[in-house]
Amino acid sequence: MTKKQYSEKKLEKFREVIITKMNSVATEVGSIQDGINTSKNPNGALSQDSIYSVHMADAGTDSHEREKSFLFMTREDKYYRNLTVALERIESKEFGTCVICGELIPEERMLEVPNANKCVACKTKDKLNSV
Repeated sequence: MTKKQYSEKKLEKFREVIITKMNSVATEVGSIQDGINTSKNPNGALSQDSIYSVHMADAGTDSHEREKSFLFMTREDKYYRNLTVALERIESKEFGTCVICGELIPEERMLEVPNANKCVACKTKDKLNSV
């Protein structure tokens, strides 16, 4: 049985898409970090003096916004790491092959979700079995 895989030309196309997405994620993380570093009160509710200099509601809002930014950064970092794994799968010629059934994942899916390692049918079955 021959292992199904994408051609070198298509793998190169996927590599370009992944690198573009990685650059976009890196830019987004940089923007989030800049937003955190340049917030109007970087100490927010952490400073003892903040209860006198900033209204409690403002300090709470600042703290909430900072927490959201950290969550977004964490999500983007995880996505970036998944894209790195996708590049490794291209190098090993395993990219685009479902890890469960071994079939090729449709090109459209791989272009939209380049870090996918399961076809839609197997991913759906996998989710149903884990519930």
